[in-house]
Amino acid sequence: MGMGDKKDKAATTIFDVYANGLKSNCDVWIYNSSASIVDQNMQIFIGFYKLEMDRYHAANTAEKAADFIDYDDSKINWHSGIVPKLQRGNFELFDEKKKVKSLYRPFHRQWAYYSSFYNQRVSRLPDIFPDQNSENLVICLTLSGTKGFSLLISNVIPDLHLIGDAQCFPLYLYQQQEEKDMFNQDGEVGYQRKDAITNEALDHFQSAYPERIVSKESIFYYAYGLLHSEDFRERYADNLVKQLPRIPRMKTHADFAAVAQAGRDLAALHLNYESIVLNTQATLTGSLKGLKATAQGVKGGDDADFYVTKMKFAKKGDKSRVIYNGKITIDNIPEEAYDYVVNGKPALEWVMERQAVTTDKKSCITNDANDWAIETMGNPRYPLELFLRVITVSLKTQEIVRNLPKLDIL
Repeated sequence: MGMGDKKDKAATTIFDVYANGLKSNCDVWIYNSSASIVDQNMQIFIGFYKLEMDRYHAANTAEKAADFIDYDDSKINWHSGIVPKLQRGNFELFDEKKKVKSLYRPFHRQWAYYSSFYNQRVSRLPDIFPDQNSENLVICLTLSGTKGFSLLISNVIPDLHLIGDAQCFPLYLYQQQEEKDMFNQDGEVGYQRKDAITNEALDHFQSAYPERIVSKESIFYYAYGLLHSEDFRERYADNLVKQLPRIPRMKTHADFAAVAQAGRDLAALHLNYESIVLNTQATLTGSLKGLKATAQGVKGGDDADFYVTKMKFAKKGDKSRVIYNGKITIDNIPEEAYDYVVNGKPALEWVMERQAVTTDKKSCITNDANDWAIETMGNPRYPLELFLRVITVSLKTQEIVRNLPKLDIL
């Protein structure tokens, strides 16, 4: 059974709704490792939008807005999603409640300004994550037609380019409803949660194992586990780059249950990567003495010693040694840790790339990964510990995948 089908509305699919990841077309403004900087940037962005909108309509010109507005990269990033709104005189105030946690790249969370007005496209994400408090899980996989196949699960809003061009399949959907009672006659908007797995999918899988009870949640984790199977990826390699995956049924319930459990175990690793135990096979060396990695955290040193600007390999062609900063080097990194590849790159190299300080040339906006460590995680050692945690995630992911049952399907 197919995971989804937007072309044929009558098709029987596993998921009732799926969505692209968040497409902002102004990433440097709406994403940042610091929540306060997202506030600051978006207030500048929205304030300049309002000034230009008022100036354009006051001019009462026949000129198109796109030809009239000031393209000042230090104030805004104009894109095709907002220029027509300016021309129509549409405006939305800054709203701090629209600041949410997001998964921007593999194993890299940031704050985002989640607005259907200022983002280029939110797709069906409001049905999946309607607000900052919405609890959900989404299986994000590579858009068919793009190079390679990859997937990752998220419990926060995913970016469009999280995993190639991400298609996101949710565990739940949220339906907006107005709640009224005797004390709230005006009504307050709320959301009713329902399953995103279709009843037809439940019947389809239940019919294969009539002697056992199958749940929609188990189908969700079964899909996540099966999509990691090397047997599955090899057998359906041609299809995976042309269309959304079809999820076959294993011949036995024992194999179905084993794959579903593997999916749960993989999800636990990939969702909880910020709290998973550190790998202690790797060692910490450098000028900072007395530094030691334990399963729970890095001991020794002062908080200021862990500030990172850019990690790099100590020697070209040797990935066993990474220079973390001028004081700390990570040695004895297991070679096999780099074998877990997601979105075209080892998970560890995503950590190296994203745990950094960067400044956008056009806007001059700085994104400092240490801000997430200090402000959100309350742990200045977070970037170093994250690297050691993702070693654990990488090794355990491969172990789970190796132990998946062979692809024996109906």
